[in-house]
Amino acid sequence: MNNSMYFFEMPENEPVRGYVKGSPEREDLLNEAKRQSEQEIEIPLIIGGKEVRTGDLGDVVMPHNHKHVLAKYHKVGEKEVKMAIDAAMAAHKEWSNFSVEKRTTIMLKIAELLTGKHRDLINAATMLGQSKTMHQAEIEAACEASDFLRYNAHYASQIYADQPNAGADHLNRLEYRPLEGFVFTVTPFNFTAIAANLNLAPAQMGTTTVWKPATTALLSNYYLMEIFKEAGLPDGVVNFIPGRGSLIGKNVMANKDMGGIHFTGSNNTFNHLWQATAANLPNYKSYPRIVGETGGKDFIFVHESANAKAVAANAIRGAYEFQGQKCSAASRMYVPKSLWNDVRDYMLEMLQEVKMGDITNPENFMGAVIDETSFDNIMSYINFAKESSEATIVAGGNGDKSVGYFVEPTIIEVTNPRFKSMEEEIFGPVLTVYVYDNNKLDEALELCDTTSPYALTGAVFAQDSYAADMITQRLRYTAGNFYVNDKPTGAVVGMQPFGGSRASGTNDKAGSYLNLIRWTNPRNIKEVYNPAVDFKYPWLDV
Repeated sequence: MNNSMYFFEMPENEPVRGYVKGSPEREDLLNEAKRQSEQEIEIPLIIGGKEVRTGDLGDVVMPHNHKHVLAKYHKVGEKEVKMAIDAAMAAHKEWSNFSVEKRTTIMLKIAELLTGKHRDLINAATMLGQSKTMHQAEIEAACEASDFLRYNAHYASQIYADQPNAGADHLNRLEYRPLEGFVFTVTPFNFTAIAANLNLAPAQMGTTTVWKPATTALLSNYYLMEIFKEAGLPDGVVNFIPGRGSLIGKNVMANKDMGGIHFTGSNNTFNHLWQATAANLPNYKSYPRIVGETGGKDFIFVHESANAKAVAANAIRGAYEFQGQKCSAASRMYVPKSLWNDVRDYMLEMLQEVKMGDITNPENFMGAVIDETSFDNIMSYINFAKESSEATIVAGGNGDKSVGYFVEPTIIEVTNPRFKSMEEEIFGPVLTVYVYDNNKLDEALELCDTTSPYALTGAVFAQDSYAADMITQRLRYTAGNFYVNDKPTGAVVGMQPFGGSRASGTNDKAGSYLNLIRWTNPRNIKEVYNPAVDFKYPWLDV
């Protein structure tokens, strides 16, 4: 019998490869992308470890070349949703009792496969299917995904080691049971790492999942499932069912064993799932754990003491990397009049060097937005600004979807601080700027705090340390991840646990113990050494 008690130490973050010109790593990755682009694969459902084909097919295409089909995928039906739930519950019996060390070993094997043998595979799939540059794919599909797994091993050790005090005559211990039911995982298109973490964080703690992946990220997500299996994840621990969200949600949410939701996506969808949970409360075996990260209307607030060139460079990165399709992307900016001309001129100068196109061309800083629906939505905001007397297009403003879904990096300057594009999430390469009077700093901070319902990320730029501290405190509840003199994107696992509140989600901080603790159902056990044999307490003696 193995009676060892193993503690997984704090890991190091996975080093990010540079993919510089002439390097073997760049050549290997581009060769893998070429290989994948020259084939068309079939993506089945994976339920209980078995491939399931429904015959109801959809296409997986390149956003930057939408006539190029990368894969055909099978869509789930009601019968298969029930099969996935049954498989998750059948696997739960054994997985929930599997030792922590053995579960963690599998997670660390997955991390090794992602950063070693299959690094090019997962990065290339993310590039082609989600139109990410090699750098954007590397920092998350390989590095962030593996960081989640390695740090979660450490955080799980911390949780399990946290035990209550013992008494002189008894022992207390906390058993961190997995949730009693399965977790419904709903993952987004924009981060392969999130797709991995939303499933494997609950699995690390002994719970099984039913996974609804984004249809626009199926290539990388399917390869994740293959990697999970190769690492030895038992059949049924994660069940992969691509298809229509409304059909999947209706059947999953009505099931008595639905024990939790792990979600990243739109605010509207999350609200719908929460409402459906409330409507089904009398049917559930336990109150479900609901963990969600939704949208953002992330800001850069500029103080008059800021370095204008630093503001411009970080605004370009924060607003336009991955076409602004990060929930943390800079989407609105407040700039004092005294700095706006310099900031604007620096941004316009930098944008002249920004290239957009096929992400396998290393010269391109940007690819395409994810699909036609997204393209049309983004262009509707730009066109609205073009027609408004309250807005001026400072840069960009054009889009072309004839070959790929390309939207130019766009700057909108507005005179109305509550203009539509200052308030609403766009999820594209659009940055709206409001220029405030230097002597109206207080009013500008109030606008920043109250304009948007979201509170995910934000940044302040100031060289005046007192001003930076004051603004940080004043904007305390505007963002769950706040940055001083840095862009509001790029949270790193183990360094900046990620999540926001208000309309941005439950702020359970992916990449920390705070998220993992939600997937446990603790039981305290008290064991008395010498039980009482008389009901009387000493005070009863007279």
